[in-house]
Amino acid sequence: MNRFFAVIPAGGTGTRLWPLSRAAAPKFLHDLTGSGSTLLRSTYDRLEPLAGSRVLVVTGEAHRTAVCRQLPELRDADLVLESEPKDSGAAIGLAAAILHRRDPDIIMGSFAADQVISPDQLFQETVREAIYTAAQGKIVTIGIKPTHPSTGFGYIRSGGELDVDGAPNAHAVVEFVEKPSEEVAQKYLETGDYVWNAGMFVAPVSLMLKHLEANQPELFAGLQEIAAAWDTPRRAHVTARVWPTLPKIAIDYAVAEPAAAAGDVAVVPGTFTWDDVGDFAAIGRLNSAKEVDEVTVLGEGARVFTENASGVVVSDTKRVIALIGIKDVVIVDTPDALLVTTKQHAQRVKGAVDALKASGDTDVL
Repeated sequence: MNRFFAVIPAGGTGTRLWPLSRAAAPKFLHDLTGSGSTLLRSTYDRLEPLAGSRVLVVTGEAHRTAVCRQLPELRDADLVLESEPKDSGAAIGLAAAILHRRDPDIIMGSFAADQVISPDQLFQETVREAIYTAAQGKIVTIGIKPTHPSTGFGYIRSGGELDVDGAPNAHAVVEFVEKPSEEVAQKYLETGDYVWNAGMFVAPVSLMLKHLEANQPELFAGLQEIAAAWDTPRRAHVTARVWPTLPKIAIDYAVAEPAAAAGDVAVVPGTFTWDDVGDFAAIGRLNSAKEVDEVTVLGEGARVFTENASGVVVSDTKRVIALIGIKDVVIVDTPDALLVTTKQHAQRVKGAVDALKASGDTDVL
């Protein structure tokens, strides 16, 4: 456990949560559960009992001030800033390369900043199992036991049990599979061999880098060059020169899938509740949010009147919102943009963002 270092990739803009989530204020900076804590703060607090102050946050240059305000205990040496997004392969790969330079025996755990997880104790027990398994020379993914045949997540097919002290639930990984059709997802559930891929990894940094070098040599070389300069006065110059040239690729494709084919990946299934808050319909599922009748309401001082209505209201204004005789509606009210849709069509919000971008209306993005 003393070798464990937590990495929090805090990226993406959460386009399906527009207009609340925007490029300058992505979803991990918001309280989407009514708990009084942002998703980023909750993620840090969840990991602190495991990692203490050994936490590295990878985020965009534009979010430095907001991240430091929410995590004042974060040291400058443990804040990795991206000048432009390069996908999870570069973000997590750079974290691994920096940590390896500092101590090649580190076991890193990567946990996205924008997920809702509870209870913390079950999560921490699962991560401990993953750390013990990683210490045996495995890249470990934490899978989520499916609650329904979702077509929105990738799946992990587990194989035989691994005999690891302290990790009774660890299994070998046979393969990663892409998002399935509903019919195929139903079959996955029936076998009991599949878990959702939540994008959480725990692994020795040396093993992560070994597979990155074998499968993405160009990305590996660039990250190594940046890492070599990271804790020196040359950091800014080298990063500015090398980072824009790096290829974009997800960590799943760069490391996890080829490592699984080589037999180097294990899975520990998590029994905690997990939600990636992928759209506004998800907010209605988060129990701690305030409810007015059958309407989930988020927003400090939100003024909402309901009569025979259901759905989700997120208010960032003091405007009165009255819902009468309308079901499963989603209303997001901000000072410069208003979204009205339904839970059923909440996933289509990304299309509005794409259209606004294409038309040049970037001031609201």
